[in-house]
Amino acid sequence: MLETSARLLRLLSLLQMPREWPGSELAERLGVSGRTVRNDIERLRELGYPVDATRGSVGGYRLGAGAAMPPLLLDDEEAVAVAIGLRTAAEGTIAGIGETALRALAKLEQVLPSRLRRRVNALQTYTVPVPADRPGPSVGSDTLMTLTAACRDHETLRFDYRDHAGSSTSRIVEPFRLVSWGRRWYLVAWDTGRQDWRTFRVDRVEPRTPTGPRFTPREPPESDIAAYVSRRVSAAAWRHQARVTVHASAETIAERINPAVGTVEAVDEHTCVLVTGADSVETLSVYLGMLEADFTVGEPPELVSHLRELAERYRRATP
Repeated sequence: MLETSARLLRLLSLLQMPREWPGSELAERLGVSGRTVRNDIERLRELGYPVDATRGSVGGYRLGAGAAMPPLLLDDEEAVAVAIGLRTAAEGTIAGIGETALRALAKLEQVLPSRLRRRVNALQTYTVPVPADRPGPSVGSDTLMTLTAACRDHETLRFDYRDHAGSSTSRIVEPFRLVSWGRRWYLVAWDTGRQDWRTFRVDRVEPRTPTGPRFTPREPPESDIAAYVSRRVSAAAWRHQARVTVHASAETIAERINPAVGTVEAVDEHTCVLVTGADSVETLSVYLGMLEADFTVGEPPELVSHLRELAERYRRATP
């Protein structure tokens, strides 16, 4: 039989699983009587863990949400995953969360066993992130929380939205989902003024609070929202856009590019069109150079001019 303190930890670990535990099953797992289980449940409640109980043949115990967060019990893999996630969040594009993530990580590392601390530190020491060619725009954590809460509660959103040129318009939308794509965040929502689905860059959104009345959710524009945003962003969200005719099959080119680069449209079995975009023509030229296929570019003129300069530079480099 487990000692009382060890038994309480084991009981807490079981209750943190997303299911209800009949008292008889807990007693069997812990090797104690049902009465002991009930007494241990009361001890956990006295320590601040809100253990909910339901009656009936399908009832049981489970850990609920409380007014204050009691200590969490994590196994080895969970603790390492949380530490990695916090370190990644500290280096991300959500404004205001970096310092909070570092504080939480410091607290976690302080109580990690040495064997786990070594694993986390090894990951930090022996991995080197490649910096983005251009840092992604930061998004306030408060803005993300406001948008996700409105999506969850089906509440109408009012916000000011800035376009590429910096012009601002007022929008009223029915929010559906937030999508993290590349180093940017996007909101997919039904625009009540345009009577159509729209995709908004979250770093250009300034929510007006409080949120509006509830609405009945509509059928989404597509079942795969990530793919929907990818196509919309590739077509319109970048400073420079291009439609490039590539002299290879759509299947071949789709295998060679990251979905974040753009979308591929088949023309025939030997030709396709790449719809792509970037914040600079230099980045666009890199994308095209990675296709490993012949291509034809007619526009934008800035890209055509840059490719001609590159061609001349490469010619000089190979006498």
